[in-house]
Amino acid sequence: MTEPSILACDGVHKHFEEAGQRLEVLRGVELQVRAGETLAIIGASGSGKTTLLQILGGLDLPTRGTVRLMGLAFAELSDAARGDLRNRALGFVYQFHHLLPEFSALENVAMPLLVRRTSAADARREAQWFLERVGLGQRLTHRPAQLSGGERQRAAVARALVTRPKLVLADEPTGNLDGRNAESVLELMLELNRELGTSLVLVTHSSEIAARMQRVLTLQDGQLVEG
Repeated sequence: MTEPSILACDGVHKHFEEAGQRLEVLRGVELQVRAGETLAIIGASGSGKTTLLQILGGLDLPTRGTVRLMGLAFAELSDAARGDLRNRALGFVYQFHHLLPEFSALENVAMPLLVRRTSAADARREAQWFLERVGLGQRLTHRPAQLSGGERQRAAVARALVTRPKLVLADEPTGNLDGRNAESVLELMLELNRELGTSLVLVTHSSEIAARMQRVLTLQDGQLVEG
């Protein structure tokens, strides 16, 4: 029996109106993401990769078509229910870490658990485990400004994974790092993918990074094509 998809994207279109002009970004995107798989989405600059990732994560809704996460269609949910589903099932990693500057690494990583009303003690324990797992066990009380670029991005990976989501969506997660730190963060994400069974969809401009994923799709003329 085939395992159901974690994420299913059917006939997704997205257009924007700019200065009276209609800009078609996505034109009938089809995508199935299976449990535990790693997938890269590549494409030219301005092809709509980030727009697609936002729609896959329920941060934006398509003009037409359906995106289902864990069998639930984002468009059929209230804003509150959509936010709850994202918190339960998704983790996000961006090119820039988006850590809150006034909080420590531990507090930043614990935050998604506190949002879902996990007890403070359990949230801190899980956050500490993940920070230790990404090599930041000695940086728990450091604020983002006290961390290096690579350390901040590893903390962002820990924050994305602390809820043990079914799927992580990553938008150029190593794009702001030098070669050694980029390799370290990528290897960490793949290691945690294998360890936790979390699916990974990664948008990248790098063919080398894409080649490390199990599957590569190209966003071309508003549609996803193999390779």
